[in-house]
Amino acid sequence: MRKYALAFVDWLACAARGREEPAARAALVLDEPVVHAGVAGHVLDFDDTYLPGIAHLSAPVAPAALVLGAALGRSAGDVLAAYAEGFEAMGAIARASHPALYDRGWHPTAVCGGAGAAVAAARLLGAERDSAEAIALLRAGGLRAAFGSHGKSLQVGLAAATGLQAARLAAGGARVPLADAARGFGEATGGRYAAPGYDPAVDRNWIKAWPCCLQTHGAIEAASRVRSRRELTVTVHPVSLQAAAYGPRPEDGLQAKFSIPYLTAFTLLHGPPRVESFDDVDPDACALAERIEVRTDRGLLESECVLSANGREIARVEAALGSPERPMDASALREKVTRLAGEDLADALDDLGRPAAELLELAGLDRAAQ
Repeated sequence: MRKYALAFVDWLACAARGREEPAARAALVLDEPVVHAGVAGHVLDFDDTYLPGIAHLSAPVAPAALVLGAALGRSAGDVLAAYAEGFEAMGAIARASHPALYDRGWHPTAVCGGAGAAVAAARLLGAERDSAEAIALLRAGGLRAAFGSHGKSLQVGLAAATGLQAARLAAGGARVPLADAARGFGEATGGRYAAPGYDPAVDRNWIKAWPCCLQTHGAIEAASRVRSRRELTVTVHPVSLQAAAYGPRPEDGLQAKFSIPYLTAFTLLHGPPRVESFDDVDPDACALAERIEVRTDRGLLESECVLSANGREIARVEAALGSPERPMDASALREKVTRLAGEDLADALDDLGRPAAELLELAGLDRAAQ
């Protein structure tokens, strides 16, 4: 369970730092703690990401498991076990549905997230899993059009709530055939339902080094290696430009998280971005970004980036820092969590017998649950 605990604590730290962001504060008006926690954990775009499905598996699953577990008086260990089950359920669907969901304009985290959250919540409630997952699939939704706005994190929080509601309905006796829901899911979205198999999603999970779209990370690392201010060409897989489609002059920090030319330029000027780098848009980075061309090459890996100057390759990153191929070491991981949320949260899962409600309190998410 070590890898699940790592991803869960990473998400919890993101939620602790993100809980006061405008989208998370707006979510409080719904008076649904799971929505607030879901938005808070995803709004920084710093939470873990499963590249084979381009989906943030913790983002909808962790809040459903944690908020429900706390309400039921369950332990941190119970929450972690439910989270792991939901994580793998969501990962299987996201992987089977890639790249179809992305190509049709869907946001896989939101579309697949309800099912993962439902599986986690069903375990805690002792509900019938198949019906819970089926009900969540019937309500699947979320668009890539939300990227660069409050809508991205909001639809993830709503997916977490969908999963929790689906599990509660199943616990109340609702029965929906999973095969029928899975078929309808595929017909409507172009995706495909799949159950977890022999290849655990957690083994292919990224713990992000930088708080922005994962598909910009190759460009950020490549730029950090050269630190040149020449006119450059950035070449990425087409899916990276689908995900990070904004041009060289983003209007605000949310859009900046999804701009390959801007983040390349920012890194050339200032080094890789931190959370506070997105408080506003840097005009010097925008000016330099105008001189950076972005191209696509389907022959590249989905995480790969090639940086060129005058037609000559000067840097190549196949898998950036934080990937399964190049994970951050223990000290870097702890630094990330403590920088976001403090030392106490870094040790949050050292005692799996502690009440789950204490985890909510540590992350400052308990106010929404009161």
